[in-house]
Amino acid sequence: MKNGSQDMLTLQSHALAKAIRCGDISASEVTEAAIGRVEGSNPHINAFIGKSYDRARREAAAVDAQRARGDELPALAGVPYAVKNLFDIEGEVTLAGSKVNQSHAAAAQDAVLVDRMRQAGAVLLGSLNMDEYAYGFTTENTHYGPTRNPHDLQRVAGGSSGGCGAAVAAGLVGISLGSDTNGSIRVPASLCGVWGLKPTFGRLSRRGSYPFVHSIDHLGPFADALESLAMAYDALQWPDLLDPGCHARAVQPVGDLEQGSEGLRVGVLDGYFHDHASEPARAVVAAAAAALGSRGAVEWPDAALGRAAAFITTASEGGSLHLADLRTRADDFEPLSVDRFLAGALQPASWYLQAQRFRRIYRDRINALFQNWDVLIAPATPVCATPIGADSIDIHGTQYPARASMGLLTQPISFAGCPVVTAPMWPAGTGGLPIGVQLIAAPWREDLALRAGYALQCAGLARLQTVSL
Repeated sequence: MKNGSQDMLTLQSHALAKAIRCGDISASEVTEAAIGRVEGSNPHINAFIGKSYDRARREAAAVDAQRARGDELPALAGVPYAVKNLFDIEGEVTLAGSKVNQSHAAAAQDAVLVDRMRQAGAVLLGSLNMDEYAYGFTTENTHYGPTRNPHDLQRVAGGSSGGCGAAVAAGLVGISLGSDTNGSIRVPASLCGVWGLKPTFGRLSRRGSYPFVHSIDHLGPFADALESLAMAYDALQWPDLLDPGCHARAVQPVGDLEQGSEGLRVGVLDGYFHDHASEPARAVVAAAAAALGSRGAVEWPDAALGRAAAFITTASEGGSLHLADLRTRADDFEPLSVDRFLAGALQPASWYLQAQRFRRIYRDRINALFQNWDVLIAPATPVCATPIGADSIDIHGTQYPARASMGLLTQPISFAGCPVVTAPMWPAGTGGLPIGVQLIAAPWREDLALRAGYALQCAGLARLQTVSL
């Protein structure tokens, strides 16, 4: 072994995979070092709420045995990762951040994306904290405690995949898997300063994940570098004919990232996205636009209406999904979500139908933008991470409810189903807190958003700053 166990964990996941393939280090050594890091640092941030160490050791040993036999190792062989607590892990109860699910039976098999990570050789360390049933943007979970932002332990990590963002930011894992309905990958990636990818709606299988809003839910990866993000995304791709929500019919590898932004028609979202962004959010967008050679401002049609329709759809589908438990076990829901679920279950059906009718028109208008643009830039969150327990955020003198408004800039994009890479940026004047930019592409063109992200990384603007706890 050429590197010490602590040095291993400073390698980004794509480089770590290469070192394991080359035999510089073993998967078992990496796994033990990662377990030690989790045990030492997780008490400070509360990212992990389930640990799968026995499984991790078995998976690492299998990788080492493959290499000893001279077999070719898969792309992510030996790389530690973790998953949001709504992915099925064989033999474990899928809690989805709730108390109600504690009485459920253990999962009989892994979620499809967990199985794909296994096939790619990755090593599963456990499950990560989240807002109950994915309904929130802050991961201030009443049942399992809040996840704390590694850059300031008094601040939120974002949500609902807050454990995913915090675990990568703190260097506990280099890759995590989360979900994004209204911004639940992009918000934690922005507030924790890590890379995130919300793929096209329907790109990745959702089979074996606990649902929130069937018509908007996406699954996707977080990572410590753009190359790691692309490797994880490629490993997760595969058509799933058993999942009616998986619309991909072929694998589309990311391709050559080194093309960067060359030849890309890049624009900056104006109007709604500028008006609801703080000065630090505007600053990172301006920096990204300059680096990518932006060709001008772009208006996203009906952004406010898109967000409103996403709210109606979310409340209605979420409330209906949990209605039986709301009737019999309302006291077992956390206070932050129970009232919203109840209100959603009581919405008139006509509201939901009208929101879905609008969505068809909305998507056509959004898709038309990409006849003239390849990548559009917007802030990922209106502000940097807020203090835990904060009730409101201030955007240019207007107060907005904190827990609902971190998704101001992500919800309109989710509702259209476009793929988005969140790039971690570091504006001045925030006390070292990050804020991300969204790199938005046309449906099924994740490769363009990833190329733009790679260009920002190469320019030194978008990067991970791992925190040692």
